Amino acid sequence: MEALNRAQIFNPRARVQAYQQIKLTAQLSQQRASICSRKTTAFTKVVGSQSMNQAPICHSPFGGVCISTQPICSHNGNVVPGRHILIQPYKAGRKLKFCILATARPMELDEGSAAPAADVEEVIVEAGVGWFDWFDPFSRFCRPHTIIGSALGVTSVSLMAVQSPADISMTFFVGLLQALIPALCMNVYIVGLNQIHDIEIDKVNKPYLPLASGEYSSATGIALVTTFAAVSLAIGAYVGSRPLMWALTVSLVLGTAYSVDLPFLRWKRSAIAAASCILVVRAIVVQLGFYLHMQVSVFRRAAVMTRPLWFITGFMCFFSIVIALSKDIPDVEGDRVFGIRSFSVRMGKKRVFWLCVWLLEAAYTAALVVGLTSPTLWTKVAMGVGHIAFASILWMKSQNVDLKSTASIAAWYMFIWKLFYAEYILIPFMR
Repeated sequence: MEALNRAQIFNPRARVQAYQQIKLTAQLSQQRASICSRKTTAFTKVVGSQSMNQAPICHSPFGGVCISTQPICSHNGNVVPGRHILIQPYKAGRKLKFCILATARPMELDEGSAAPAADVEEVIVEAGVGWFDWFDPFSRFCRPHTIIGSALGVTSVSLMAVQSPADISMTFFVGLLQALIPALCMNVYIVGLNQIHDIEIDKVNKPYLPLASGEYSSATGIALVTTFAAVSLAIGAYVGSRPLMWALTVSLVLGTAYSVDLPFLRWKRSAIAAASCILVVRAIVVQLGFYLHMQVSVFRRAAVMTRPLWFITGFMCFFSIVIALSKDIPDVEGDRVFGIRSFSVRMGKKRVFWLCVWLLEAAYTAALVVGLTSPTLWTKVAMGVGHIAFASILWMKSQNVDLKSTASIAAWYMFIWKLFYAEYILIPFMR
């Protein structure tokens, strides 16, 4: 499937040709949009015919196209309704950009009428047209929220091995980079491999991802994940740290088993196996593997399992379960169509949503107790104030989530990742 030729959208004489190409290549228009938190200047009016043979012309200085699609019917009889998307170029400073907006139901677009704001569900893609146009699909392929989580996790756990200010030295920073670079490369391998094997599902759940939208071919995806996995393992082997190599190898094996559609694999089909994969990597491998890399291989000390290490490993078990459960709440539609029996599909969005909230609130309560029993005052203050704040913000944020809106649930899910980041900022204070 060829990538969308964006230049066609900006040429008024090529609108119909662009429309025909988009119909064939940007199959993301068949699906429901997921999240994109960036704000854009959305269009307000569409003028023209709604005929499937002619692209309506957006009422803006740059024009635009509107696409309607047919419903999708899966092998098991589940139906995803047809969608309407609008592709709107707009000016952002000196750069010409475009945004793609999707609706869950048909827009009532009569001649000269305004597109109702309530129908526009969210922005799927915002991309500039320029020298750095390659970066936007690449960043979406890498799933930045997971990259940030891995970077903070490795850095925070490495700091737990620091016992005095003298440990913050060039040796520490070299050891941190030895762990951080291969860890991030392995992260890209895992999320990229999942996209390769989830192209059809992502056309429903996450159509903005570059493989689902057609911006990347399957061959490009395979080349990227192969390269990142090879680089990760090569750096791990070169460094010669056994804990680091163990962490990378376990992550590779579990990430592969989670996604690859082969006999006895594709563990994401099972809700329990999928959650277990995420829990082992996020809660155990990251904490133990990278801490022991710094403690044993970098500082040349004995492998001591400290109280803070036990705490963060247990706490992240709770948090990893929450991430494993909550990530599927916005994806119920596509998972149901393609037979992925997630907890959200089996139990329903509402039950899983509140289960996640209560699990995280319980984890924060436990963290508060552990923090207050610490022998050091600054640990008591940081852990006490921090976890009270996190628990309160989580509760208030959760009260305002509309469980009927995919965009609202997806925004809440990204908020959970922000709490995940914040926890890793607090961890070095745990002594």
